[in-house]
Amino acid sequence: MSTNANPDSGHHQSGDGIQPAPSTSNFVEAGGLQLHYLDYGSAGRQPMLCVHGGGAHAHWYDFVAPGLCPDYHVRSIDLRGHGESPWVTPPDYSYERFAADLAEVVEKLNLRNFILVGHSMGGLVSLVYSSMYPGRVSRLIVVDSNLKMNPDFVANMRERGSRPTLPYDTLEELQSRYRLRPDGTTAPPERIRYLGSKAGRQRPDGKWQHKFDRNVYAERVFVAGMPCWDKVRIPSLLVRGMLSQRITPQIFEEVKSRCQLAELAEVPNSYHHVTVDNPSVCVREIRAFLDRHA
Repeated sequence: MSTNANPDSGHHQSGDGIQPAPSTSNFVEAGGLQLHYLDYGSAGRQPMLCVHGGGAHAHWYDFVAPGLCPDYHVRSIDLRGHGESPWVTPPDYSYERFAADLAEVVEKLNLRNFILVGHSMGGLVSLVYSSMYPGRVSRLIVVDSNLKMNPDFVANMRERGSRPTLPYDTLEELQSRYRLRPDGTTAPPERIRYLGSKAGRQRPDGKWQHKFDRNVYAERVFVAGMPCWDKVRIPSLLVRGMLSQRITPQIFEEVKSRCQLAELAEVPNSYHHVTVDNPSVCVREIRAFLDRHA
């Protein structure tokens, strides 16, 4: 594991006053790759590992970390094919592969009795991990994930991933055109620009492109999330953005029928991207859940 201190300056204050947490940049070997993760500090406290969504990166947790670090040792990982972690050829981006990577990361970092937080695709990865590798994770938090995939959803992902990558002349151009997918956000523009500033990588020809492998989408495979809940035996929280349709009452009822320890929290003024749309209430709901199950 190598460490490269990279504290972010706090000059990105947004409309709600929340600034991105400083972090150090680290690498840990898993799945034969050097996977990148951010460490927000608070060593010695109960560990928390955060997993971003598809096409995103570890910095998506920069705005919730300030509210969690006082009591938890928070880390946020770049999954393979994302952020500062390597891309793989041939593509190997199944949910089971992501979960196996997480299992190795957990071993290498010696995480025990840890809290696992995943948003969107990362929530499904976290669910798959929790069902396949029980024993170390003690609390599971799934943030606005698509727990019931249909073939149209997978086909749409594959179609989007198969489109050619559009290069940008400068990182500033990429940042100015950076948008959240799916559409819909209540985050202040400067927060979106901040995420965009972390989202580019320079190519050998000097152009810039988004910091994720489009094959993550192009090779997307169907995974049945619901049956995973049958194997989850730990307190679990589903966090729904109230302006999002991902976790409906019917979806939660089915989860609850499979996992008696599941709870639901709704975050107002938030679409799908809960950790950036309304980080303060997201943190409040997570902390309330963790306090109930301390």
